[in-house]
Amino acid sequence: MKRESGMQDDKVSLVEMGPRDGLQNEASTLPLVQRLELIARLAESGLQRIEVGAFVSPKKVPQMADSAELFKALPRKGPTRYGALVPNLQGLQAAIAARADEIGLFTACSDGFTRANIGIGVEESLVRFAPLVLEARRLGIKVRGYLSTVIACPFDGPTRPKRVAAMAERLLDLGCHEISLGDTIGVGTPGTVAPMLDAVLHEIPAGRLAVHFHDTYGQGLANLLPALERGIRTIDCSVAGLGGCPYAPGASGNVASEEVVYLLHGLGMSTGVSLDKLAATGQWVSEQLGRPNGSQVGQALHANAERLRMRLCQSSSH
Repeated sequence: MKRESGMQDDKVSLVEMGPRDGLQNEASTLPLVQRLELIARLAESGLQRIEVGAFVSPKKVPQMADSAELFKALPRKGPTRYGALVPNLQGLQAAIAARADEIGLFTACSDGFTRANIGIGVEESLVRFAPLVLEARRLGIKVRGYLSTVIACPFDGPTRPKRVAAMAERLLDLGCHEISLGDTIGVGTPGTVAPMLDAVLHEIPAGRLAVHFHDTYGQGLANLLPALERGIRTIDCSVAGLGGCPYAPGASGNVASEEVVYLLHGLGMSTGVSLDKLAATGQWVSEQLGRPNGSQVGQALHANAERLRMRLCQSSSH
């Protein structure tokens, strides 16, 4: 990457997905009080956009069943904005009643994935979303469009870059203020991500785009580089690498927030996030869930802290 691009002086906005996209795909369900603590810790680390819940069928996603109660209990001080995913008008009304700061709508580039996820095809999803976007915008609530399977679909195979560009443009035309481009099953590499981004950027400015890379094949961080090089400055991430994909067995969660912050700070870019606080939060939530910490940066920082603690204990005992 070239210094003259100005990349190293840029501010990058992180959208923390752990409390929603992460936890809804974890085997263990985190109780409400612990979810609130997780969100508070994330906000304290400096994250200003956190997606915390989903107003979906509790039968389909039991981990999000208490989203209304969670929103009511959220601290409403400071700059942090709290988002919610909604699948239909009923979900939108529930999110509005809960005072969600931002609404997320979900579709995909492929019919197979969309039908598996929300029970309808791509075209039907756009028809369903149109009145939702109008109503949210009437109330002054921003709508984020999630576009999945931008590289490939577990049911329909590879996705053509022109298909991604056309779908992203249609979401923008519906009234979404931002489009999050998701490699949901984590099969992308910089070689497949770059042409996809070029196709989308031909139609949509970088300031209206975010990237959402899962880390199934360990390519999540590498895939961020072509996005950063092309001026995209909004990145979705998940603390401790929480999550996965229910329709892609073995898929990892969204790229770990700790890895993203470490990378960006190493490039001289600013995030407004304390890596130490974020890493401590990732270790804490991993322990609450009884699972390994999915962040290598988090593991390394935790190990360093433990070694320092042991040295201090040994020196104080002499």
